[in-house]
Amino acid sequence: MMEGALIVKSVIIVVILTHCGAVPTISPSPEDISKAQDYLSEFFSDVGVRAPDSKFRSSLDSFEDTLRKMQEFFRLEVTGQLDTNTLEVMSRSRCGFTDVKRYGHFDGGPRWDKTEITYRITQYTPDLSRREVDATIAKALKVYSDVIPLDFKQIRRGTADIMIMFKGQSHGDFAPFDGEGGVLAHAFSPGEGNGGDTHFDEEENWTLTSAGSNLFLVAAHEFGHALGLSHSQEPTALLFPTYQYVDTKGYKLPDDDRQGVQAIYGVRQPAPQPEPKPTPDPVPDRCSQRLMFDAATTMQGSLYFFKDRYFWKRASSWEGIAVKMIASLWPRITNVDAAYEYKKSNTTILFEGDHYWGVRGSTVLPGYPKPLSDFDLPSSVSKVDAAIYNPITGRTLLFVKNKYWSYNERRGRKDPGFPKLIRRGLPGIGSRVDAAFENRGYLYFSSGVKQTEYHYQRRRALRTLLNKAWMDCN
Repeated sequence: MMEGALIVKSVIIVVILTHCGAVPTISPSPEDISKAQDYLSEFFSDVGVRAPDSKFRSSLDSFEDTLRKMQEFFRLEVTGQLDTNTLEVMSRSRCGFTDVKRYGHFDGGPRWDKTEITYRITQYTPDLSRREVDATIAKALKVYSDVIPLDFKQIRRGTADIMIMFKGQSHGDFAPFDGEGGVLAHAFSPGEGNGGDTHFDEEENWTLTSAGSNLFLVAAHEFGHALGLSHSQEPTALLFPTYQYVDTKGYKLPDDDRQGVQAIYGVRQPAPQPEPKPTPDPVPDRCSQRLMFDAATTMQGSLYFFKDRYFWKRASSWEGIAVKMIASLWPRITNVDAAYEYKKSNTTILFEGDHYWGVRGSTVLPGYPKPLSDFDLPSSVSKVDAAIYNPITGRTLLFVKNKYWSYNERRGRKDPGFPKLIRRGLPGIGSRVDAAFENRGYLYFSSGVKQTEYHYQRRRALRTLLNKAWMDCN
């Protein structure tokens, strides 16, 4: 990276070209020549390249030599002439940083001289929910923290080491984006000030699939630059300059990128084995008349009821009641105070004290735990008693003592007019909720050993049950 304010731009992944037979030749148009000049000047020359024409005949060697460099890099037939294959590669979405062979490091070897790197997302894309963006950015950083001794921590306020935003066109760094296609994102190399900052072009269609621009793949590439990697010539490397979708399930950092980043920061050593845990508490009696729940929720078609360090699972197709320790399924979680399922993102939220976890099945999602303050609750709230997502309103209700809040999942903030008293806002369920869940269109609110079946649209309690009614007891 050059000294000063020049930003390093990057865009993504792997393109493998196969050439058979002769390269189709064309007579390039003035527009083709102009585009080629701009491309070579930006990506393959430190001083710029003048395309050959009647006025600038003396520049012929410079243009052709630089064009040969570009063709060699992308493993095209090296002709020094504009042919259809060369123009096609130039038209792809790619990175603004000059290209090098194998994994590369920035001039001067910039690196982070700390083991914990903070990051903050200051502007989100409307293409995805805030929670999806948070989880995806955390997942992209995790491919590096899995192999090098760096940890990444998201902060919500103040200045982070890596500041992240989604914005189109000019956005304050002297490197305006070019609209949909072309440059997808760019990042600074490590350092003070703007060092590590990463920007995504908001005019792209950001997705988590093969359609549009996959945020995980683009972000993982950009964070390679933010950690000190420049481009690689290896077609299978994450730091290859051009973008192509690859399957992101179980994605691991390719060998070329891993070797490059480990050359800067070293190899992450295995975590020390935890000390043996004390003998667990006895399993609560699910058929006790005095059974009380800490939390309850649906999860992927089954009902989960939490008590102390355990949970019971009741499957949708009757398979009996299974009981397990919470930590046996989610090793970092010991107790659950409240829980709810947000089906739109196939995510279940588990509250534990002043933080919460996002899980999908038996997997704790990257980037968790996160602070309770994410839910826009007052700072005085240090624990949630119960939570429930209401599919009728698209809101999550959060219960604390004798009050509750309504949280807008899409906007990521609480609704105005809250908190409300439980007794007034949800008449018929009492003044406190210990656990809550939705089942077949009805809401269920537990308080102590009893539970109220509730019709939300009518704001009406239908019947009262004992908690053990769900436990297959005679």
